[in-house]
Amino acid sequence: MRFVQTLKNIWTIEELRKRLLITFLLVFVYRMGCFIVLPGIHPDDLDALASFTAGSGLMQLLDMFSGGAFSQASIFALGIMPYITASIVIQLLGMVLPSFQKMQREGESGRQKLNQYTRYLTVFILLLQGPAYLINLQMQVSSAGGHASMGFWTVAYLTVILAAGSMFIMWLGERITDRGIGNGISFIILVGIIARLPQSLYYEFVSRLPDSTGSAGGLVMFLVELILLFAVTVGAVLLVQGTRKVPVQYAKRIVGNRQYGGARQYIPLKVNAAGVMPIIFAQAIMFIPITLAGFGATADASHGFFQAFSDINGWAYNITYFILIVAFTYFYTAITVRPAQMAEDMKRNNGFIPGVKPGKKTVEYLDSIMSRITLPGSIFLGIVAIMPAFARLFGVSQNFAQFFGGTSLLILVGVVLDTLQQIESHLMMHHYDGLMKDGKIKGRTTGSAY
Repeated sequence: MRFVQTLKNIWTIEELRKRLLITFLLVFVYRMGCFIVLPGIHPDDLDALASFTAGSGLMQLLDMFSGGAFSQASIFALGIMPYITASIVIQLLGMVLPSFQKMQREGESGRQKLNQYTRYLTVFILLLQGPAYLINLQMQVSSAGGHASMGFWTVAYLTVILAAGSMFIMWLGERITDRGIGNGISFIILVGIIARLPQSLYYEFVSRLPDSTGSAGGLVMFLVELILLFAVTVGAVLLVQGTRKVPVQYAKRIVGNRQYGGARQYIPLKVNAAGVMPIIFAQAIMFIPITLAGFGATADASHGFFQAFSDINGWAYNITYFILIVAFTYFYTAITVRPAQMAEDMKRNNGFIPGVKPGKKTVEYLDSIMSRITLPGSIFLGIVAIMPAFARLFGVSQNFAQFFGGTSLLILVGVVLDTLQQIESHLMMHHYDGLMKDGKIKGRTTGSAY
């Protein structure tokens, strides 16, 4: 079989084999750490935290990205999300502050400085999130009748352990990037998401089994769910891979006896140039009512407002969520895709778009194309983001519904495509056939999944 032969080819390439083994080893270390409980926490008290997490859609989302470590009160409970948050903040600062823009243009030295600032900001975020997580853990355990009394010093040293755990995960991700396959941070997020899939799939299967009353059609519904999940995944792949190729012609130049230029190339404008960033921004905004609801609202009207926007499966939440994603898609695309810079680069390299004058006309042409392809891209991205709510509407369990869309599905698709593209590059470099019989796997244009 061709698949078996491809696996043999992968194992034959020594460098690729070593990278895969290192990746699997570091992922194994990460998964083992997810089951190491914080000192002083009795394993029996974890049932209260697990029950609280299962009853909250927000907590289930955090638990998914941590690979179950959040509900296990593990040393890796805070996961890699604080680092991702810090990276997003630094990225946004690079768009608005001249000093950060200068570092972005300084090449490798500037990138090292930005990475250092990202680590410092990650530690600061961890020192804030650590006590919040521990206080929530104490409240949930105490409400369930357990004993998890934590004084100031207990919270302090457990916060240090949680912060060290998250920084260790970040270190593992960097080692995977340097010596393994794919982007390490994104790969760790992928592993955390996939780790929850078998359990969610099993519980969904059991819930669909015919009960003692002899109800029929349960397994048929489960099969329909799998077909719909496959269809949504295919749609996410199309969203990630979709591009609009703009032809660019370069003028011929004669230098000595050689001719340069004259070839036609293409600028790939992505349908979803913003990636998962609009979903992350929209989620940050939608978390505000949930956070304010925790302080308690006295007025009935206010309580109704907070209650409506705290239900991640409610209509008010998802309609607002959808509108925010569309708006943030246009916003993030506008600040990341710069037609003026593209036109200037083409002009500098003696390139032009056939039928379009260089300069202002080229900028307007590229801007009009981005506006046209961003609209369907933003709408489709919004639909993918709210698909878990539709799945819940049709009786899918909360855990399994998270795989029907949202950030988790887009990250899963993007990281898998990027990793397969790197493996295929190694195969092609050693003159082996790629992973696909026809065509090539296109990786993402960005280096991370977030």
